[in-house]
Amino acid sequence: MNIKKIFNNKIFLIFLAPFFLGISSTLSFQPFNLTFVNFIILPLFFLIITYVSKRSKNIYRRKPYLQNLFFIGYMFGFGFFLSGIYWISYSLTFDEKFVYLIPISLVLMPMLLGLFFGIAIVSVGAFLKNNIASIFLFCCSLSFFDYMRSKILTGFPWNIWGYSWSWFTEMIQILNPIGLFAFNLLSLTLFCAPLLLVFKKKLSNLYILSIIILLSFSNYIYGSFMVNSSPKNTDQNSINIKLISPNFDLEYNLSSNQIEKKLQRLVKFSEPNKNKDTIFIWPEGVFTGYDLDELSAYKKIVENNFSRKHTILFGINTKNKKNGEIYNSLVAVNSSFEKIYQYNKKKLVPFGEFIPFEKQFNKLGLKKITEGHGSFARGAVQENLLINDLNILPLICYEIIFPEMIQKMNQDTNLIINVSEDAWFGKSIGPHQHFAKAIFRAVESNTILARSANQGITAFIDNRGKVIKRLEPYEAGNIELEILLNSSNYKNRNDLIFFVLLITYTIIFFTLRNKL
Repeated sequence: MNIKKIFNNKIFLIFLAPFFLGISSTLSFQPFNLTFVNFIILPLFFLIITYVSKRSKNIYRRKPYLQNLFFIGYMFGFGFFLSGIYWISYSLTFDEKFVYLIPISLVLMPMLLGLFFGIAIVSVGAFLKNNIASIFLFCCSLSFFDYMRSKILTGFPWNIWGYSWSWFTEMIQILNPIGLFAFNLLSLTLFCAPLLLVFKKKLSNLYILSIIILLSFSNYIYGSFMVNSSPKNTDQNSINIKLISPNFDLEYNLSSNQIEKKLQRLVKFSEPNKNKDTIFIWPEGVFTGYDLDELSAYKKIVENNFSRKHTILFGINTKNKKNGEIYNSLVAVNSSFEKIYQYNKKKLVPFGEFIPFEKQFNKLGLKKITEGHGSFARGAVQENLLINDLNILPLICYEIIFPEMIQKMNQDTNLIINVSEDAWFGKSIGPHQHFAKAIFRAVESNTILARSANQGITAFIDNRGKVIKRLEPYEAGNIELEILLNSSNYKNRNDLIFFVLLITYTIIFFTLRNKL
């Protein structure tokens, strides 16, 4: 089959090529970090759309014009999510009741999420041509539907294109002033820049390409300056923090003896020095199936090993004694195992921690994936945890992927703590992708982030997104850091710049579409 026949083959152009381009996009994210593939994938995706759009009125006229555009976007999105979030199906292997759902989850969720790409392309595909103006409209549409994906229902802002820069600390410093979604739009524009070399040779194309390259280089210079600049308004006070990664297997129905052994192992990995002020952070999920009141039966283990100079933070289920509601919580306890703080998770994982339309699904015999039958209750607005000069924003597992959790943070926050149970992801790309989101939250908030994850990446990340210390997935042990307290007012607060850019891109498209 020659090249001409391939380009006239509807099945290849509308279904196969977009699908495999979408699959390939996963290489740009953690742990691969091959960001350069986006400079190939997105231009090819664009060219397929414009080619089919142009040809649909003749060789594809037997089928509806817009249907072709929808399927190009949909198949790209299906491939994008099939390769990017396949690890979700691994969470169904821990309970034999869910094993039969693995093939369904593996395909169904990418099928549903692929709709965002399908709608994004069908919305603008008819207006796209091989010119500069169309690049602005194309990027505008993709970024807007990335935003919608992050907000609709409970939202799922996973693998936004901008996350493919998570390894490039200098490039992501602009996140702090402009936010994730504006950065995502600018990243898409940069990835599409090679199209200017493909379009008809015009001087204006070279001008625009030069401007894009110049702005990107300027951003690198700005980022390099920020990364290497000394932190401002830094107090002389410091606090010692120790993160523990126990590498526990994810197990249900733990016996009393098993819980005691886990607690003793956590103490062993904590290596407490009774004479040193220290905050210990254990991950989420280490006491699965037990709530805080039940765990208090083992408080002697804590009392015998920790001192008044110590505070322990960890994830645990808690129960509201008044109404019986169960929360996925992060609590802080002292050496006497007295609770001094509790944060209840606000962003719950659909089907993992709560069941939408629970009564109807229960009739079908379905329950949430995590241990226990009923859904967790959603946490309300809560104050930060204050420990001496520390003002801590707690985030539990999945919450780290949501930029709005950072945008709503207390202005005086000087530390973010994220506890996570990444054993749900198995030996997949999931823990690496999850960790990338933590890097972005640190930069957006201009705040140090401490992350303790079981079978995930445990790390200290500074306010510039630089990883100071880390433990790899399945690496048991602890890492310790004396943190200098830094209070900064430079925290990203909203997505205003994103919407300003959307409007600007739209104006540019309508201004230039008939001129260039």
